[in-house]
Amino acid sequence: MKKILLIEDNEMNREMLARRLQKRGFEMLLAEDGLIGVDQARQGKPDLILMDMSLPNLDGWDASRQLKADPATAAIPIIALTAHAMAEDREKALAAGCDEFETKPVDLASLLAKMETLMGKPTA
Repeated sequence: MKKILLIEDNEMNREMLARRLQKRGFEMLLAEDGLIGVDQARQGKPDLILMDMSLPNLDGWDASRQLKADPATAAIPIIALTAHAMAEDREKALAAGCDEFETKPVDLASLLAKMETLMGKPTA
């Protein structure tokens, strides 16, 4: 079972996406801000991280940079989740260390395809 860390400050978004992914067989770790998310990534060793970019305490940009700079978490793929859909936002997320980019509201089929590509195994 693949372990996914979802770092999302909006409780409704966090719970809804977590339920949808659990129904597809993923084990979910949840964090409501960047500081908790970085800690969860280091302790929980997820197979993939879904990172909201607009987070309290430590935003997704800085959290992604910290995770990619740490040898213990650098190899974990990160998909940026953001309502910002401009090309510059995608480039900024990739520059911060994210491996992929998904706009909100999340298109589950698109997200699952990106997760499959990054983790190398079917997700459905």
